[in-house]
Amino acid sequence: MNLTTRLRPVCSALLLSAAALLTAPTSAAPMMPAPTAMGTDNPAAHPNFTVRVVGKGQPVLLIPGLTCPGAVWDETVAHYQKQYQCHIISLAGFGGVPAPASTDKMLQNVRDQLLTYIKTQNLRQPAIIGHSLGGFMALWMSSTQPEAVGPLVIVDSLPFIGAIQNPAATVEQVRPMAEGMRKQVANGPINPAQQRQMTATMVTDTARINQVTRWGVQSAPAAVAQAMYDMYTTDLRADVARIQQPVLVLGSWAAYKGFGATKESTKAIFDQQYAKLPRHQVAMSEAGKHFLMYDDTQWFFQLSDAFLKQPSAATK
Repeated sequence: MNLTTRLRPVCSALLLSAAALLTAPTSAAPMMPAPTAMGTDNPAAHPNFTVRVVGKGQPVLLIPGLTCPGAVWDETVAHYQKQYQCHIISLAGFGGVPAPASTDKMLQNVRDQLLTYIKTQNLRQPAIIGHSLGGFMALWMSSTQPEAVGPLVIVDSLPFIGAIQNPAATVEQVRPMAEGMRKQVANGPINPAQQRQMTATMVTDTARINQVTRWGVQSAPAAVAQAMYDMYTTDLRADVARIQQPVLVLGSWAAYKGFGATKESTKAIFDQQYAKLPRHQVAMSEAGKHFLMYDDTQWFFQLSDAFLKQPSAATK
């Protein structure tokens, strides 16, 4: 088995791969509460996501991964709401949230609208906790407007998913594959049992597997397809050099043991992709799969708590 074959599951987990996410629309009602308007917030100004605000204190944005609504952060919010004002983001088209009117430049629109939200809400350099796609979005926001964003907690995500199998890959080299994947995913659906099978490689607990699978089934295929395409064709490895705030990167590797991965080999991928990020630390979970806030909760909170409390991570 060659290196490319061994690394393919890592790529799949980071993105909730195409094979698992040829999703079918459903008649289920949205699972997230209606957005909570604060200050001068105008939900019409951010049609690509909704926001729920819980707690008091320094602001923190929590951005979920592919197909997951903000509810994926419920336990994290319960942990932090007494000391932080949690702005819980749900992207349009994910996990039962109504799909956006247009998926054109979907993630770029999310990025720009989130930065506008920070400004209109007068949030002073909020911290961002992002999982998978949400971690990628946090990096993109911070590298676009470094002065607008505070410290970042990146949960199992990379600056350029398209290069995980080949570090020398460019966007143009990856684009044909990404285009084919976009068409395949948008045309779904597949057997939900196959989606659950893939989800089980990313989450340990059975109830969590069931929930993440339901969110996937409730997602809009066109939105999922475009989000995946946008991630595969956006390379932030050089752009992260502009990020001014400290960054905590939490990675997983245990799920890939059967494919020849080790903690050291997987961490090397993270170290390589984050090499140009000025102020960062990478920590690898010993046993957690992709959803580290579910699989290695105590470790996740221990590291995140310590990081967010550091004077260097405080809002300036």
